[in-house]
Amino acid sequence: EFSGGGLPVDEAGLYTGTGDVKYHLGTSYDRPTRGGRRLHLSLVANPSHLEAVNPLVIGKTRAKQYYSNDAKRMKNMGVLIHGDGSFAGQGVVYETLHLSALPNYTTGGTIHIVFNNQVAFTTDPKSGRSSQYSTDVAKALNAPIFHVNGDDVEAVIHVCELAAEWRQTFHSDVVVDLVCYRRFGHNEIDEPSFTQPKMYKVIRNHPSALEIYQKKLLELGDLTKEDIDKIHKKVTSILNDEFLASKDYVPKRRDWLSAYWSGFKSPEQLSRIRNTGVKPEILKNVGKAITALPENFTPHKAVKRIYEQRAQMIKTGEDIDWGFAEALAFATLIVEGNHVRLSGQDVERGTFSHRHAVLHDQATWEKYCPLDHVIMNQNEEMFTVSNSSLSELGVLGFELGYSMENPNSLVIWEAQFGDFA
Repeated sequence: EFSGGGLPVDEAGLYTGTGDVKYHLGTSYDRPTRGGRRLHLSLVANPSHLEAVNPLVIGKTRAKQYYSNDAKRMKNMGVLIHGDGSFAGQGVVYETLHLSALPNYTTGGTIHIVFNNQVAFTTDPKSGRSSQYSTDVAKALNAPIFHVNGDDVEAVIHVCELAAEWRQTFHSDVVVDLVCYRRFGHNEIDEPSFTQPKMYKVIRNHPSALEIYQKKLLELGDLTKEDIDKIHKKVTSILNDEFLASKDYVPKRRDWLSAYWSGFKSPEQLSRIRNTGVKPEILKNVGKAITALPENFTPHKAVKRIYEQRAQMIKTGEDIDWGFAEALAFATLIVEGNHVRLSGQDVERGTFSHRHAVLHDQATWEKYCPLDHVIMNQNEEMFTVSNSSLSELGVLGFELGYSMENPNSLVIWEAQFGDFA
């Protein structure tokens, strides 16, 4: 259960199905920096299905980049925190990693931090992976991997800063393997010596990272015992105050939803039924725009015939097929200023050759997407149709995360065949 005051989670109508333990509930926060600026942090809600949230974070990051005109991908960045067992064992990790450099999925690099407890619940590494390191899966990307001792506080800070600099400089994924331990077992409430007696005999006699760092600072003369006690008192006071405040805390919409969601109904509220039709003149105008091809473009003869048939459909208003009806719907949304994104396996052509949203010049091999030319000076990504990697869970998660940023858009993941869903 989630602690806090006010209505239970389900009655609030905002958080249904968002998590199964209290630290899985997402939130957002504007953190002030020492330089006087504010850094917006957004924590995506995640379930106990290990690593399933990874593609959602990447998709939401990509959406934030779109809506903030962050074409260089310097203002918005994703950070993923993993466990050592799940990073090596869960397939969605690999699926997400391989989205990192794809043109319509890249976010300019993600920082991966692996909390390497050296045991996955009760499973030793020799039973949990076939590679030497849990992070070896990232070698498929040639991503830099920094292994750091979690007991060395300053080394951890240095490596994390280095990872951030790498991402901002080279715009690719980077991994920090934080080698540490759980002092009290899984979830810090388990009895780990049942299965790892030797390991936990060492851990029980091992000083904490805080104790190690305090001793180092005292020996160097950087802090006195009084300085350390003062810091202890201040931090403990902050933690106690926040813990007491959480007992009566009532979740607010702004903690969960971005400004784009303001005015939208909660799940338990009824929305007004809206008229989704458009005037025939608009359909005719957009229909002409999306059936016109450049004069010097040489499409496949079969595709040319399809586009000629579509042009005739606009003239007569008859025999409009599924593929063209879909294109008209997308075009009218674009005219109204809405962002449309469609991805999945082979969606550009359509598995059954029904869509042909992207045409290929048979002479020059150049590509042309008519729906990129619905209105004057159309944003390059306003309509995005993209073949995905041969992945279901990873790409579906990406698009779900993308859709979470702004409800005023149409985001579609298309399963190639029904049984793939």
